[in-house]
Amino acid sequence: MDRIEQGMEKYEQLFGKGEPASYSTDPEFQNFLSRFIFGEVFFQGKLDDKMRELITIVVLTTNQTLPQLKAHVNAAFNIGLTPVEIKEAVYQCAPYIGFPKTLNAINEVNEVFNAHNIALPIESQKTVDEDTRLSKGLAIQVEIFGDVITKMRENAPANQRHIQDYLSAFCFGDFYTRNGLDLKTRELLTLCIVSSIGGAEGQVKAHVQGNLNVGNEKETLITAITHCLPYMGFPRTLNTLTCINEMNP
Repeated sequence: MDRIEQGMEKYEQLFGKGEPASYSTDPEFQNFLSRFIFGEVFFQGKLDDKMRELITIVVLTTNQTLPQLKAHVNAAFNIGLTPVEIKEAVYQCAPYIGFPKTLNAINEVNEVFNAHNIALPIESQKTVDEDTRLSKGLAIQVEIFGDVITKMRENAPANQRHIQDYLSAFCFGDFYTRNGLDLKTRELLTLCIVSSIGGAEGQVKAHVQGNLNVGNEKETLITAITHCLPYMGFPRTLNTLTCINEMNP
């Protein structure tokens, strides 16, 4: 099939039969979109459609493109993602984009869940408590990034050590320890999140190395960032590809 046929087939698989409303007002633009995203990008590399939709969800959440987020949550259900997987992907964004934007996304997700008669709240995926969130978060940090974490904590100025504790306990303890998504998936999604923020190349490089450390190969990273391209644009995509190549020539 050519990209036009592939795009039509993939679009129907994700969203069902029928044309987007924009076809009646901007048919040429919709053709650019459908043929590029669903006819080309979806077929680059070896990520499955479930991983692609999780990536799409976190990038749309980060960019606060909420109408499209709602559409892709429906698409996520159509290809077999579970409510837990969808919610966990959105929750994973919170340490990087903040609570208000994450809550905006959660509200959109919940509207889709309600339409699908999914009872809320869904089952908890929490695995830590107030006594263990720091220690378990730090253990995952070290698993992902290695001994650099110990050095980073030791070298932090006294008036900034609380930030290191927040990073370990909140970002990694409260989120990375949760069930619902495995470590490789969470770390790949995090790379997509920090890449789509823009201007966070230091963190992008750190998470490139983190991905490599947990077993996500360079080709997987390239495919994931390629999948982000239609949603975050060429500048941020090219910046991330430069970081990937610097960290793994």
